[in-house]
Amino acid sequence: MTQTTIGIIGGGQLGRMLAMAAARLNFRTMILEPQADCPAAQVANRQIVASYTDPSALAELARSCDIITYEFENVPVEAAHKLAEERPVFPPAKALEVAQDRLTEKQFLNGVGIPTADFRAVDNQDGLVAALADFGGQGVLKTRRMGYDGKGQKVFRAGDAADGAFAELGGVPLILESFVPFEREVSVIAARGTDGSIVCFDVAENVHRNGILHTSTVPARITPTTEQAARAAADKLLSGLGYVGVIGIEFFVLPDGSLIANEIAPRVHNSGHWTEAACVVSQFEQHIRAVAGLPLGATERHSDCVMTNLIGNDIADVPAWLSRTNTLVHLYGKTEARPGRKMGHVTELK
Repeated sequence: MTQTTIGIIGGGQLGRMLAMAAARLNFRTMILEPQADCPAAQVANRQIVASYTDPSALAELARSCDIITYEFENVPVEAAHKLAEERPVFPPAKALEVAQDRLTEKQFLNGVGIPTADFRAVDNQDGLVAALADFGGQGVLKTRRMGYDGKGQKVFRAGDAADGAFAELGGVPLILESFVPFEREVSVIAARGTDGSIVCFDVAENVHRNGILHTSTVPARITPTTEQAARAAADKLLSGLGYVGVIGIEFFVLPDGSLIANEIAPRVHNSGHWTEAACVVSQFEQHIRAVAGLPLGATERHSDCVMTNLIGNDIADVPAWLSRTNTLVHLYGKTEARPGRKMGHVTELK
């Protein structure tokens, strides 16, 4: 029996967990990542050590793989389009185009009927001053591209000076988002198959520290109506993108239970790591099933749970976590613990 090979662009922990899930379903995996011995390559069949835009590396990936996917949303769109000329690429390049620019993302979400915070494009210092005036002198200023885990952002409270803020964030295109009076943050992990079928995992409630996800708890403290609204939003987004694969959508929950979309991630998502312990089919297996054209798996959870990220020196707590019952520990194969670096996660079943 000939084995199908799945190419994965990106060699971090998400690629690692995708490769592990792929192996369980008898797929081979090949990683394209410039860092040698990256976390994903440690568990994959082969790694191409090259940049994501290297023409010869992209050609080799297309030649050697049957299907290509990716583990992070800043894959160069041009590379995705080039690969798609030779092999199926899932999620489609359109999802990258939407997710890589926060302004485009907000406009697309609004266009498919998903509400977001109010926003203004900011292209210079004068534009920032005008945008802040629209929002009463406050809001969250973000780079339109490349920011993650709290990077590339500046918060303005009423009365804060805007002087030099445009240059401070690099003089690149920015977006100012209005403050949202939310009660909690939640996310939904959803998947769409090649046949158009859509499934959603249960909504998780998320807590962030220093702009980085700290815990995801399931079930979230929301009403059934709010849960259904999150699932309906996922359906609109996946259908609108013609999506194939797993996606993460983060929301703010307002006092009345309504939802405001914060951002999307066209890939498996940190707030879905709990699924590997509390569901029969994890988000990682679900993604592999989706891109390979297999039936999507059941999403019901068999346990309530709390997933906790191990950040930086939290890795020292692993022996204590291992001594607990009903706890799954997953480490990422990283040798250096740095502040803010995700080293692993644990999921406690309740």
